[in-house]
Amino acid sequence: MSLQFDEQYKKSFDFLSTKMADSLPEFEISQKARLAAEINIWKKERNALILGHNYMEAALYHTVADVTGDSLELCRKAAETDKDILVFCGVEFMAETAKIINPEKKVLIPSDKAGCSLASSITGDDVRALKARYPGVPVVSYINTFADVKAETDICCTSGNAAEVVASLDSQTVIFIPDEYLARNVAKETGKHVIFPDIKKVDGKDTVLDRAFISWHGKCEVHDQFNVADIASVREQFPDVVVLAHPECPPDVVDAADFSGSTSAMIRYVAEVSAPRYLLLTECAMADNIIASMPQKEVLRLCSVRCPHMAQITLEDTLECLKEMKYEITLDEDTIAKAKLSIDRMLAL
Repeated sequence: MSLQFDEQYKKSFDFLSTKMADSLPEFEISQKARLAAEINIWKKERNALILGHNYMEAALYHTVADVTGDSLELCRKAAETDKDILVFCGVEFMAETAKIINPEKKVLIPSDKAGCSLASSITGDDVRALKARYPGVPVVSYINTFADVKAETDICCTSGNAAEVVASLDSQTVIFIPDEYLARNVAKETGKHVIFPDIKKVDGKDTVLDRAFISWHGKCEVHDQFNVADIASVREQFPDVVVLAHPECPPDVVDAADFSGSTSAMIRYVAEVSAPRYLLLTECAMADNIIASMPQKEVLRLCSVRCPHMAQITLEDTLECLKEMKYEITLDEDTIAKAKLSIDRMLAL
C-alpha cells in the first residue's frame, strides 16, 4: 500500500472508529475506511469535488464529501469551485440542478437508479398543460423537480424559502408544483387556498379562488410515511422530546411537530437549540450524520424510513464512478438556459 493510501485509510478509520463504533463492527469500519481512502485518492487524481447530500449514509457523508448540505446549498457551493468534475452524491434532480448552474463542468452521479418519487410525479408536458389551462398564472416549482419542469417554470423554490418566493410574486393566484404537502403547508403560512385542477370543478370548469394555490398530487415517498400517531407514541414514551418535521410531511404532521424546516434548517436547529432529545421526521440517514457530528446531542431513532433512491449512492458506487467516469449528467443547451432562469430568479431573492 502506498503512503498516500495509508494516510487516507488511517484518517477515515480513526474518524469512523471514534464516531460510529457503537453502530458498526470493526471489520465494516475497516472496509468503509479502505473505500474512502481509495475515493479520496481518485478524487485528487481527477480534480473532482464530491458533494454529499444530508441524506447520504454517514460513512460517505463524513469521510469523502468535500461539501455537505441540502440540494440548493450544494449547487451554490459547486458554482464556486475550480474543480473540473462534480460528483453529486444525491439523487438525479440534484445532479441536474448542479449541471444547470455549472453547465461548463462535467457532473457525475454514482448511480443511474437514484431517482425521486416526487420529481417523477410531474413532467414538462404537465406544466405546459397547466399553463395553457391557467394562462398568465406564475409557476413556482419546488427544486425537487427534473430539468424539463424547471425549464417551464417562472421561479424555483426550496422548502426553506417557498413562502418568501410566493410572497415575492405580484399575483393572487400561483401554480405551485409538484409537492401537495409542501403546497398545503406554504398555503397555510401565506393565507392562500389550495385547489387541484383534477378535482375542483364548478359546472365543469375550474374555479380559481382568490389567493389560491393551484397544486399537484406529488408526494415524497419518504415523508408521506410519517403520521401523527407516530408523534403521539414517541411523546408518550419521551415527554421532553422536541419533534422536527420536514415541510414535505403531511400538514397534520407539521402541525403536531415543534419545528418545521429544510434539512439544513433542521440540522441548525439541533446544533443551536438545547433540548433533552430530538426526533427528526425526515430521511433517517440524516439522524446518523447528526449523531456522528454532534455526539453530545441525543437524537431518537425512527429509522424505518430510508429513501430507496438515496440508498443507491454508496461508497462502492462512488469509487467506481470516479474510476470509470460513469453516469454523466447531460442536458441540452436550451433546457439548461430556460431552467437556469427559474433558479437565478430564486437566487436573486
